[in-house]
Amino acid sequence: MSLNKTDLQGALKKYFGFSQFRGLQEKVIESILSNQNTFVIMPTGGGKSLCYQLPALMCEGTAIVVSPLIALMKNQVDAIRSISSEEGIAHVLNSSLNKSEVKRVKEDIVNGVTKLLYVAPESLTKEEYVDFLKEQKISFLAVDEAHCISEWGHDFRPEYRNLKNIIKRIGENIPIIGLTATATPKVQEDILKNLAMSNAKTFKASFNRPNLFYEIRPKTKNVDADIIRFVKQNSGKSGIVYCLSRKRVEELAQTLEVNGVKAVPYHAGLDAKTRAKHQDMFLMEDADVVVATIAFGMGIDKPDVRFVIHHDIPKSIESYYQETGRAGRDGGEGHCLAYYAYKDIEKLEKFMSGKPVAEQEIGHALLQEVVAFAETSISRRKFILHYFGEEFDDVTGEGADMDDNVRNPKKKHEAKDEVQLLLKVVSKTGEIYKSKDLVSTLIGKSNALIISHKTHEQPFFGTGKSRDDKYWMALIRQVLVAGYLRKDIETYGVIRITPQGREFIEAPVSFMMTEDHVYDETKDDSIITAAKSGGKAGGTDDRLVGMLKDLRKSVAKKLGVPPFVVFQDPSLEDMALKYPVNIEELGNVHGVGEGKAKKYGKEFVALISKYVEENDIMRPDDFVVKSTGANSGLKLYIIQNVDRKLPLDDIAAAKGMDMTEFIKEMEAIVYSGTKLNITYWIDEILDEDQQEEIHEYFIEAENDKIDTAIEEFDGDYDDEELRLYRIKFISDVAN
Repeated sequence: MSLNKTDLQGALKKYFGFSQFRGLQEKVIESILSNQNTFVIMPTGGGKSLCYQLPALMCEGTAIVVSPLIALMKNQVDAIRSISSEEGIAHVLNSSLNKSEVKRVKEDIVNGVTKLLYVAPESLTKEEYVDFLKEQKISFLAVDEAHCISEWGHDFRPEYRNLKNIIKRIGENIPIIGLTATATPKVQEDILKNLAMSNAKTFKASFNRPNLFYEIRPKTKNVDADIIRFVKQNSGKSGIVYCLSRKRVEELAQTLEVNGVKAVPYHAGLDAKTRAKHQDMFLMEDADVVVATIAFGMGIDKPDVRFVIHHDIPKSIESYYQETGRAGRDGGEGHCLAYYAYKDIEKLEKFMSGKPVAEQEIGHALLQEVVAFAETSISRRKFILHYFGEEFDDVTGEGADMDDNVRNPKKKHEAKDEVQLLLKVVSKTGEIYKSKDLVSTLIGKSNALIISHKTHEQPFFGTGKSRDDKYWMALIRQVLVAGYLRKDIETYGVIRITPQGREFIEAPVSFMMTEDHVYDETKDDSIITAAKSGGKAGGTDDRLVGMLKDLRKSVAKKLGVPPFVVFQDPSLEDMALKYPVNIEELGNVHGVGEGKAKKYGKEFVALISKYVEENDIMRPDDFVVKSTGANSGLKLYIIQNVDRKLPLDDIAAAKGMDMTEFIKEMEAIVYSGTKLNITYWIDEILDEDQQEEIHEYFIEAENDKIDTAIEEFDGDYDDEELRLYRIKFISDVAN
């Protein structure tokens, strides 16, 4: 179909009301209209669907669009129907239709009314549909979400594999259009091979979304409080929070609600009516935040999502890129915040354990990329774009300063010699190892694989032991991004040397590296205060923390108690984040209840309000995380039953808790300033001398850390005994 530029512009205006095309749209449409096989790689928000919708409306016959998700099809059909007077212009053909609906769809196709027919791949395996479509005039066939074809991708769907054979049965010379928003070079190659369209014209838009700000924070047990704080700092803005499990979605949505955020849950376990209602509430701005599993967002066209938060880290960079891509589609602000703890990665690995070995290997390789992304200290944008096979200049590139690492750079060290050593070891081991085994070889740690290749007997084994494993892992990740090494996908991530890498061995040049972030398992009582971003989230005010610690010391000295009895460190850190200036506000600080605030708070709030005034500090709006009520009921239950002197293990069992969980709940109660008299229980487990010994220890101690106490007593008391006594101690001495 030969068309000049004005015809295309005219059609765009007529059907969609836009006066100009975006990015590669026009070139893609010209290729489709000239009946060529076409492959389009265009990031989320790039206007991918228009690339096949417009030509379908312009061509004779019906275009078939293969799409994996029913919700996605429904959205698109509604959108096309809204621009036409003919309801039958677009139809869905899938398992959700009854007989009379199927009949209507067929009639509209036969009568030339239907321009776009959306089908699920499994619908195309039905004989009656194939036989019917054979007889019709098909303009072209578009395969949306084409990455589902590739087993190397993050969303492999076996039913996509058979598409090529089905298309052949419908008609010999039907032009094919493959479209995807996320595909690594390996997946791109796989799509072309599987659709047998190696002759396709390929259009690849840049994966760079310069308006998105990427940030990773450590995930501690106070992640909910941190999310609420972030959402409140962005109040009135639309956002999506992704969680891994349905249960977590429900809990977090409820917690946000209780804390005055208009939030709704969305997951596959809700019935269709509720899901549709919640989706509409979000689109119509009756809800600001949707808390969802990844079932949400596919094909959702809301241009002004201002933040996407990952409560749990996704299983692949593709998923992360696709989900964060739902922010800032209008080119405005888009903050992408993810919480990372290695525990979550281990959980995801566990989920994979029942799958076929090849699938596990691929899943594992994808996960390792996510770990590298979270822990890296180089430009996050450069890391993501490198993953998708795109070069990025992290100094002059668009959006170069839009991530936490670039805003808070780590110190760089010269690593020329280390890079040369690394490359030599890759070469001398015959390029057979993945990153982990390479690191083991460098630091001289043997394992079964290394022994089987006799690598441990080689002279270079352990030549890098002056550095630790974290250093070498960070270096490998940065050398990969620099292009001296590459990961071989087909062997699930074996490291190979590139030609540039071989040149480096011969003639090394300067290589500045930065060490990775270390996300240690933070102690349970910590609160997230280390917001590293240059984004809006405020970090702790270290100067104020220092002043508060000095004050605590002098208050403790006056009262003759250890400093931690007055307030614990996490409480001081939280004060330096929230700047409470009266007793009531102090009661909202982590680990400080009303009782404690009244007993010790006067001098602390006086110091803080003076500090706030002298330093012109903007205070966060009175911030307090309210619990969903379930928690306060539990507190009351514990306090009442301890008062009745019931055995602690019975109280715990009645609430279905083990002793460790139960002790944590009691700790929260006494640390916030409420008395719990558990002497009756302590007398059962510790004699008088033992109690006196532990009491003396806590009175003299610098801090109340249990690990330190266990060490001090050289294992005479176990964790539970010391924790229980500490509860009695805080209750007696502090409250």
